[in-house]
Amino acid sequence: MADNVETVLSKIRPHTSSALAHQKAPATLLRAIEATFREQNTEPSSTAYFAALLTTLDGALQSSRASGPAMGEGDVIPAVLYLLAAVAPFVPHPVIRTNLSTMISLTSPLFPTLQQHAPPLRSQVTLYGAVLLALDKSQLDTQGLRQAFMTILQLTLDPRPKVRKKAAEVVKDVLSAPPLPMAKHPYSEKVAEWVKAALAEISSGGLPKFKGKKADTEGSEAAIHLLTFLRPVLPTLPAESLSPITSSLLMLPRLGNPYLSQSAYSILSDLLTLSMDDPTVDLQSHMSELLKVILSSPPVKTDAALNAAWANVLGNTMLAYHHANADECVTQLTKVWKALWSLLESSDAVTRKSAAHALSSLYKCFTPATIKAAVKEKDTAEPKNPIRKIIAQTTAALDSLAYARAIPEVMSVISSLIENLRFRNGSRKNTTAAEQLLLPLITKVADLRIQKTFEHKEAADATLGTAMRILGPEVVLRALPLNLETVDRQAGREPRAFLLPLLAQPHPSPLGHFVSYFVPLTERMFDLQTTAETEGRQSEAKVWSVLVEQIWMGLPGYCWGTVDLKQSLTQQFSQLLSQLLYNQPNLRPPVLRALKVMVDSNVALASGDPEKIAKLPETVRADPISEEEAQANVAFLRTQAESWLAVLFNVFSSVGRDNQHVVGDVISAWIAIADPKEVTQAYKKLIALFKQNLAKAQNFQSSNKNQASDSMTVVTQDLLLLILPHLSSEDATELFQLYLTSDVLESKDNGVQKRGYKTLARLVESGKVQIDAAAVFKQLEGLVDGLAAAAKKDRFHLLTALVQLIPSESLHLIPSIIPEAVLGTKEPSEKARNAAFDLIVAMGKKMAAGGVVKRNMVEGMDEDGAGDASASIEEYLTMIAGGLAGATPHMISATVTAISRLVFEFRDSISSQMQSEIFTTLLVFLGSANREIVKSALGFVKLAIHTMPADLLRPHLKDLVPALLRWSHDHKNHFKAKVRHIFERMIRRFGWEDVYSCAQEEEARKVLVNIKKRKDRAKRKRANAGADEDEDDEPKAKPVAGDAFEDVLYGSESELDDSEDDDAPAQNATSKRKGKDVGARLRVDDDEPMDLLSGAASKVTTTNANRRKKPGQDAARFKMDEETGKMVIDESSDEEGGADTGAGEEDVAGKAYIESMTSVDGFRRGPNGRVKFNKDTKKRRREAAEDEDVEMADGEAGQKPGKKSKKKAEPKFGQEFKAKKAGGDVKKNGMDPYAYMPLSQAAKKQSRGGRIGIAGKR
Repeated sequence: MADNVETVLSKIRPHTSSALAHQKAPATLLRAIEATFREQNTEPSSTAYFAALLTTLDGALQSSRASGPAMGEGDVIPAVLYLLAAVAPFVPHPVIRTNLSTMISLTSPLFPTLQQHAPPLRSQVTLYGAVLLALDKSQLDTQGLRQAFMTILQLTLDPRPKVRKKAAEVVKDVLSAPPLPMAKHPYSEKVAEWVKAALAEISSGGLPKFKGKKADTEGSEAAIHLLTFLRPVLPTLPAESLSPITSSLLMLPRLGNPYLSQSAYSILSDLLTLSMDDPTVDLQSHMSELLKVILSSPPVKTDAALNAAWANVLGNTMLAYHHANADECVTQLTKVWKALWSLLESSDAVTRKSAAHALSSLYKCFTPATIKAAVKEKDTAEPKNPIRKIIAQTTAALDSLAYARAIPEVMSVISSLIENLRFRNGSRKNTTAAEQLLLPLITKVADLRIQKTFEHKEAADATLGTAMRILGPEVVLRALPLNLETVDRQAGREPRAFLLPLLAQPHPSPLGHFVSYFVPLTERMFDLQTTAETEGRQSEAKVWSVLVEQIWMGLPGYCWGTVDLKQSLTQQFSQLLSQLLYNQPNLRPPVLRALKVMVDSNVALASGDPEKIAKLPETVRADPISEEEAQANVAFLRTQAESWLAVLFNVFSSVGRDNQHVVGDVISAWIAIADPKEVTQAYKKLIALFKQNLAKAQNFQSSNKNQASDSMTVVTQDLLLLILPHLSSEDATELFQLYLTSDVLESKDNGVQKRGYKTLARLVESGKVQIDAAAVFKQLEGLVDGLAAAAKKDRFHLLTALVQLIPSESLHLIPSIIPEAVLGTKEPSEKARNAAFDLIVAMGKKMAAGGVVKRNMVEGMDEDGAGDASASIEEYLTMIAGGLAGATPHMISATVTAISRLVFEFRDSISSQMQSEIFTTLLVFLGSANREIVKSALGFVKLAIHTMPADLLRPHLKDLVPALLRWSHDHKNHFKAKVRHIFERMIRRFGWEDVYSCAQEEEARKVLVNIKKRKDRAKRKRANAGADEDEDDEPKAKPVAGDAFEDVLYGSESELDDSEDDDAPAQNATSKRKGKDVGARLRVDDDEPMDLLSGAASKVTTTNANRRKKPGQDAARFKMDEETGKMVIDESSDEEGGADTGAGEEDVAGKAYIESMTSVDGFRRGPNGRVKFNKDTKKRRREAAEDEDVEMADGEAGQKPGKKSKKKAEPKFGQEFKAKKAGGDVKKNGMDPYAYMPLSQAAKKQSRGGRIGIAGKR
């Protein structure tokens, strides 16, 4: 039987003992059907269940023919329908088609009776949903089926939410999956007609009547339900029906229901968007009328929600109109713009935002002809073109009081204007329409940005950023000079440093502008910075330094497919960039990014590949250079690659480990376009340098064992890794042989080893090296003695890559790798463990692919005369199982873990007999005396219960349950919790009776009874809290760890709330009183969240975590001098109990745990739960005495009794001389105990605090 069916039914079976009738009845019926299967030796399958349930339903209907079908919660018919709904989605489609008439004759007459019973009605609807998806076109006209579908369609307006939702889901799923080869479902026309009729009835004010709990549903509510159903179904309806539906939707706002109007407008927006995406949806003939109706029925200005929806639908209508007929759409531009522009005066922020968004959509309707006409009349005083009128009105709005609160929206509208006027009228050399029409408006925005009283600087920066992105710095800075130099300041010109951060975004300005304008400017600024530093004006020097850095941060923006690359990237400019890379760490990141962008953008544009071009920024894609120009740029960059690679190699070796990846990305980009000869030349140099550094490192290690891992040898290896993908086969082979030596793979430097194995693995995966797997394995086996722990992960990766290359006739090599791989699963490093698991699985897949294992060539079997064996996953498992006879518990435990992973990975390929043998073999290890072995065995049992078939495990329960119960009281390694989770799984899968009957001793039975009580109690608790979800509701998705094996082993279904809620009843009582204590957990293990403490001690983790200091929290406790504004520190406050008494109370309660662990009266509990009181030691008595002194001092200071002070008592004179054990004084550091304090110091203010030294001085 398919696993997915078993998964569904396994969640139903355990409810046979449920106190809820609607849960117990289906579970009992399922148990009865499965018992019948066993009696008749019938294989359980979805088909068998389906047939048995139909037979059961027929019998139940016949027995209740006289009295009518019973639909109570514990009756048979609802239980049958529930199981049919659960099984039907997994029944083969031919089976459903064959039994269609039987199923319809049995279930279709039940619809009238089910109307009053929601749960079975939902089951019936779910059943029909699965049936309708399985039928072909000819069967969809079966008598009774179409009527049933129309009944389900009517239920989409049912007043009961769950029934309505289920019906809507079924209709949507059916219409979305038409029978092949049809594009639309045959029922879609009926649905469209029903929708039109329902909309017409609602628009006319009719009150549709529906059967159910509520009769005579109000028209507005029915309309809302209808629109909720209509939204997801719209794309599945016939295209010709959408036009009348649109007309009906436009009538709904007239009913006066705000929510209904808003929903109607929202669906209209979806419909209009659909008409643009789907060419079959033709609304072109209705666009003019649609726009007229929308414009003629604007909502009331005070209705914020409706205004927003109306603006959105108006903007979408214009977009759809433009898509259908751009020329006609332009004629309506001015009228629609006025309607939307008036909404910017609204006092509601949502309305203004929606209006701005709609205006942005409106500006996308500009046509080239309209833009050309606007450019032609740009010098006329009276604007006639709609674009000129929009610009004039927008400019005036910046000074208008009516739009003062809408300035952010106006700025957004200006940004949209700039984006939609990037039209160049042909060549890229021509100026944009935005430059010709909008520069005065952009200048006005910049002037507002300078004003100190202007509040919307962020919005202005966004608009100016759009201008910089569309027009480029060359155009913007011509109209808006930076005014940053001393001459500009002296002339009184306001600086515009806020433009500098905007340079970094991609723009169309050529690189030559940066070279000619900004490079000289930065040189002058650098001179000013040097002068200021020399003269000691550090603040001024910092300002110039920041300005220089901001300018160079804008360099990458000039490098996106620039047209003048060959003219701008001169030798002089290249030398300047090189010097910056070497000498200016602050400017290194933007220069590196610019070099990478320079290559990547031109390569993408030169390729003409749509996927590569799609990854470029939108600005570059909208206004790109030609493919020929990009190819010319790439050819020029290729000539510069050799010199730039030399510079980048040097920079890579000089920067720290944290910054090398940035330089490495740039090297990878340049090496990709370099000539193959240059790559080979660079490789030769690196190899020579590597050999030289390796020899030096070995000499250094012989004299000094401490060698830094980031040595030049490691750096050279990193560089070789970067150029590795572009090496020729000859060079790759040479590198492989060089690395496969003891000097590299047994180096004392961990970094050299790691990179050696990593490079070898990359070379194997690249396929450039012809490899003899047997020889390589033999060499690697001889190099294992010097293996560093840090290199194990990369070694496992290499072995995994080599396993793929083993010929099918040489599979005898695999057993030699198995011990290392198995032991790798117990590595402390998680990455190494995962790599070892990948290696084990890779070997399993290789064996499963077939081949021959020559046993006489396997080490240790060559003298046994063993014959050849066919490769299979079972043969591989036999090899792995040899580790169970290992000499150490560590090896046995690792083998159990490895077998667990293989059983999970190849569960569909392993025969039932083999699975049974594995289970019985590993079950023995549950009785081991070694905890490491038992821990792995428990993990396997947990996985087996989840993965293996239930029928295979059921015979072993009599041995498994007692073996598990042996560890049910063991707290070490969390065995008790692990065993409880396993039992929860078993009970859920096999049922309470089967598991309980296998428990032999009375004490063991108590454990299972306790687990059952806990689960039942948790269910009742959830039911009382109203959290008991209906069976049809989808369960909440559990958080997963990202790996299926890890999820099964550590994050299973057993970790449910019902197993955690009852861990500490005392804590539950506490959490009811203190809401803040709920959910305080410490995750000790990946799969076992547990309470750290209980009762008052739990506040240590919850209250202290929430008591974080806020900025200014301490300063608020001090007084302020009204005249000077200075803070007055009251010295006596330090000696008081604290400013916040409540905090003191929390602190006392929060320290309860610490006191219970350290004080004389404290106690703790042992592993068996017994109380052990703390020993009465001298140290504890002394600490208790000191605490009493503190309490007495606090009491004298006027503090409330019973409150402990956080501060220790003031040390007395001569405290240093007090003997620890005796009663008198002793000498300290050669000084007698009769030291004195000067009278002059004693006469000073008593409030002076501070520790008193040995000599009595403060």
